[in-house]
Amino acid sequence: AKNWKDVGVLTDASQYAGALAELQADGKLSDKTKFALSVAAFNRISQYDGAISDYLSSVTFKADRLCAAYVPERTLFPGQSNSQFTKLQDLRYGENAHQQAALYRDLYPALGSLVTATQLQGKELSYNNIADADAAWECVKSFTEAACVIVKHANPCGVAVGADALEAYGKAFKTDPTSAFGGIIALNCLLDERAALQISKQFVEVLMAPSFTPEALEVFKTKVNVRILQIALPPGGDTAWKQGRNLIDIKRVGSGLLMQTADNHELALADLKVVSQLQPTPAQLQDLLFAWKVAKYVKSNAIVFCAGGMTMGVGAGQMSRLDSARIASIKAEHAGLSLKGTAVASDAFFPFRDGLDVVVDAGASCVIQPGGSMRDQEVIAAANERGVVMVLSGVRHFRH
Repeated sequence: AKNWKDVGVLTDASQYAGALAELQADGKLSDKTKFALSVAAFNRISQYDGAISDYLSSVTFKADRLCAAYVPERTLFPGQSNSQFTKLQDLRYGENAHQQAALYRDLYPALGSLVTATQLQGKELSYNNIADADAAWECVKSFTEAACVIVKHANPCGVAVGADALEAYGKAFKTDPTSAFGGIIALNCLLDERAALQISKQFVEVLMAPSFTPEALEVFKTKVNVRILQIALPPGGDTAWKQGRNLIDIKRVGSGLLMQTADNHELALADLKVVSQLQPTPAQLQDLLFAWKVAKYVKSNAIVFCAGGMTMGVGAGQMSRLDSARIASIKAEHAGLSLKGTAVASDAFFPFRDGLDVVVDAGASCVIQPGGSMRDQEVIAAANERGVVMVLSGVRHFRH
């Protein structure tokens, strides 16, 4: 590969046909072709050596246990990270117009992840489109029922489940019609003509689903700017990979990286701990689990009101949990939704009773939160005083 002017190095079967055609036509490979082949060869070597380095720098060497069958223990975080990504496309610009950007994918992306999508129509995806689409897709694929998620600025502004795409979309849109304008819509079920006709009445940036009927796609032919993405659902399971998620999440900090395992914790009914005197009804338990699932995908501090398989008010990204609670109730009021009897999820514990009082004053009848505050007993006592159900999840879902 170093002697690319004199040697053409083929490292992948996909290169054979092009190289053979060029040799048959010209009797030789052009410098342009040989240089491209050289780059591909160095990339392949880098991937191979990087994988070896990652493995060796993540194992714990124990000389006293060496034998033919010995398999060393590995840490999730190697001493040197050699993460490998390939560029899918250059983007028009980054988060803002003065920034440059490109989209990369893992060498072996998880099934059902955003980068495996096929774009069926619409303008080129922007940096912000991709970031918001990922947030919407991660949320919607966590539901087993037909579900719809509408996202703006990486926060769900409407989430709902229903019998089909039309019902799920209608309920999700009802949560916050104002914020849904110019939003990203994700569904985890077949999108048919009825749902397409309803969605087409809204200004949409990106629409995602695992499948579309031909009639649904025909509806959007008149909306040529709408970006339509088809993504196969992941196989599902107990690991991040089976859920179509990153095994490791990475965040850049100044001249460094933060790495963590994916937040793929799924709360089950058996995990809930009722700490209030009042016991939840089966319907309340379902609303609490739904609210908790949504809160996981809302930027902290997150407060989510839910009822009947839909969000009723979302408070996101506030520095004060109290403010998130107030915003969620205000949004419900603006959307004309009653919060009486709703379930509320808080992504982290209530540090004081004031946040609880706000959601109860708004109409909440049951609350789910992780617990773990030094004032847990005061907050639980407040729940009993106000006559509401309180359930602890034991797990926090900060999202930044």
